[in-house]
Amino acid sequence: MGAIADAIMTYAQPLLDQTDGTAEQLNKAMSLAQICWNLAIVPEEMFEATLAPLRSSLSMNEGEFTAFRHDIIDPMIRRHQRMFPQMRRLPSGGPASLPAPPSTITQQEKKFPGTPPYAPCPCGSGKKYKFCCGR
Repeated sequence: MGAIADAIMTYAQPLLDQTDGTAEQLNKAMSLAQICWNLAIVPEEMFEATLAPLRSSLSMNEGEFTAFRHDIIDPMIRRHQRMFPQMRRLPSGGPASLPAPPSTITQQEKKFPGTPPYAPCPCGSGKKYKFCCGR
């Protein structure tokens, strides 16, 4: 597995350890880990509003959901924060409010306008412009 998959499996391990090892139980544990992961990056001001539909989808009463949150959700969110301290919560507007990544092509075209595609790249890499900054 890759580094990201290993990190996710390590994050989910406490939930996986609580299963009986059947595929159904492991799938439920991984789904729950994914829910907790997503809750860990929800903006704080939207956290409680995000939990409400979760409670109804799990068909739990208030007491059951409070216990579930105390025993499962909150510890997994704290685990996420300890394991991935550099990962920040999403801004209030969600992913759409993140700044758009700059267009690489636009930047590079501005960098060396008019350079023929098979000419040596002006950056000095020794590659043809088409295969270097002209991508």
